[in-house]
Amino acid sequence: MANLKEVRSRISSTISTQQITKAMKLVSATKLRKAQSAIMQMRPYADKLNGVLMNLGDSANDEKLSKYFKEQTPEKVLLVVVSSDRGLCGGFNANVIKRAKALLADEYASQAAKNNVDFLFVGKKAFEFFKKFDYNINTDYMTTFANLNAQTGFAVGDYILESFLSGKYNRIEVVYNKFKNAATQIVSNDVLLPVSMNMSSSAKAVAKDYIFEPNKVEILEELIPRSIKTHLYRSFLDSFASEHGARMISMDKATDNAGEILKQLKLIYNRGRQAAITNEISEIVGGAAALNG
Repeated sequence: MANLKEVRSRISSTISTQQITKAMKLVSATKLRKAQSAIMQMRPYADKLNGVLMNLGDSANDEKLSKYFKEQTPEKVLLVVVSSDRGLCGGFNANVIKRAKALLADEYASQAAKNNVDFLFVGKKAFEFFKKFDYNINTDYMTTFANLNAQTGFAVGDYILESFLSGKYNRIEVVYNKFKNAATQIVSNDVLLPVSMNMSSSAKAVAKDYIFEPNKVEILEELIPRSIKTHLYRSFLDSFASEHGARMISMDKATDNAGEILKQLKLIYNRGRQAAITNEISEIVGGAAALNG
């Protein structure tokens, strides 16, 4: 039977852990509501902006715009990997890291072999993993979730656009968790550049015959960079909401597990206590019998 003092100590530490996980769950739930509101407000704008681009798709072949759409074998690749600054959020970070490693091993294996894949990280956890290996990491525009806002997000977008248009990279892809609900995060990877203007059948069905002022090409020159930066910032907001959803669920499960451990420890403690009391009674009875004998 375990020492009662040791069991009491374990019960006390488990109660403390349960209080911490419960508090972390409540904090994440509060932050999730704010983050969920932000991504839900962003999605209609991003979807509408993408719809406008689809309606302008017939002008995408213009020489002035070809720089955004030029499809070629990717020789130099930039992977933007979005993770969290802290752990204790289930498989949130592990899933992003796993997807980035899969891209390196499969789709960009030849580029990685030539050391032609660069990384740019948003959030600390993925950076802490990949910095242990011999990868090219851009730290000039690396940012944390603590400092993430529209200004910093669009600054990363400006850098990405500049790097692509200058020819530094010919493929830029973002790896992140897409927020579905508090319990579900979908790990995703989207190609930001070059831009794809392939219109789906449903998009074609809603395409409108507008009169444009100024002309379509001038509008696209303004909208395409804005769309790319919006898409990137949307992936940041998706990840931010996903992180708090994952942490809330993780801490909820941890709290429940702590409760189960407490039940087992209290049962062990009560059994030990009963055994000790029974033993003391047996000693008293035995002593009394010896004196009477």
